[in-house]
Amino acid sequence: MTQEARYELLQAGKGRPVKMWTHGVPVEDEARRQLVNTAQMPFIFHHLAVMPDVHLGKGSTIGSVIPTIGAVIPAAVGVDIGCGMMAVQTSLRASDLPDSLGPLRSAIEHAVPHGRTGQGGRRDEGAWGKIPDQVDSVWADMAADFRRITDKYPQLARTNNRNHLGTLGTGNHFIEVCLDEADTVWFMLHSGSRGVGNAIGTTFIALAQQDMRRHLANLPDRDLAYLTEGSEHYDDYVFAVSWAQQFARRNRELMMANVLVAARRVIRKPFSAQAEAVNCHHNYVQREHHFGQDVLVTRKGAVSARVGELGIIPGSMGARSFIVRGKGNPESFCSCSHGAGRTMSRTEAKRRFSVADQVRATEGVECRKDAAVIDEIPMAYKDIDAVMAAQSDLVEIVHTLRQVVCVKG
Repeated sequence: MTQEARYELLQAGKGRPVKMWTHGVPVEDEARRQLVNTAQMPFIFHHLAVMPDVHLGKGSTIGSVIPTIGAVIPAAVGVDIGCGMMAVQTSLRASDLPDSLGPLRSAIEHAVPHGRTGQGGRRDEGAWGKIPDQVDSVWADMAADFRRITDKYPQLARTNNRNHLGTLGTGNHFIEVCLDEADTVWFMLHSGSRGVGNAIGTTFIALAQQDMRRHLANLPDRDLAYLTEGSEHYDDYVFAVSWAQQFARRNRELMMANVLVAARRVIRKPFSAQAEAVNCHHNYVQREHHFGQDVLVTRKGAVSARVGELGIIPGSMGARSFIVRGKGNPESFCSCSHGAGRTMSRTEAKRRFSVADQVRATEGVECRKDAAVIDEIPMAYKDIDAVMAAQSDLVEIVHTLRQVVCVKG
């Protein structure tokens, strides 16, 4: 590890170097192998940057920054396209919150569809039944570009799209009420492009593998199948993924608006919410300029951290989260981690821990404490303080948040 840069250098044989901001945090051997596989792809530019929340993913490692020239790996972007965070700071203090936080949690749960029932069918509680006017207004802005996508890929029209806009989802997606170091109240949420983003990702992962069917045997992992610039599916994917990322951003904005409306029904004191809310992706791809070259940068579980840019690094249920300001470190392609990062699979967490463990780990937080959320128990994640220490040259901490209400899908 270099003293000035604080990264560990992992050599990938004939591939590009891998720079890992992982001092003081565990990294699985399987994740290291996966990083080496990705670094050996011929279109990787300069080096891979690896964040301290790194862990095994599909094809490419979660917590990695992958710069490419002339190609993109759909599985590296993943199927939760545009997944990210949003947070707003309010004028409220902790003393303004009601003594019992149960009604506030219930109000948020009623305002934002969350979870999934009926295998995601028409009666899915995680989708809108009657679509609100404000959702339809946002969808109207996006519908023409979606038709451009579905005219060519009609199967994508048969997805939850319009009725998922403004909804939370499942897994590690959440809505939280938090307090910062001065006891100021924040609202924070985590979600992405929902069912339609999943369908777009899945479709183009399959198309990349289909286009490369003669070459899959030569790839270190079939999920590293890629689309080359100038090809039909490349251009279609770049357009579709950009649309899905816009969907994800607007999805978060709609949810946050509904959360604030719900909160105002429960909290008696009038309050304002900071106009310049933090809204950042952490699963996405975009064109950027690094080391004198225009490149495509895929952040698979990583956040942009340019000089002065605000971002969000959440902990887990029961652990602290952070509002950060980027330092613009060029070696990380101006990036930082997107969270704590898992240390075990969801299956292993459910095997190892009990509801009683979940209750103890989330003491003081108004949230679900049942068997269905054991896979999100804090002990299934890395130590967020160690993760933050490992990337002190990438970001500075602006606010430290602790949650008092957490809504899970």
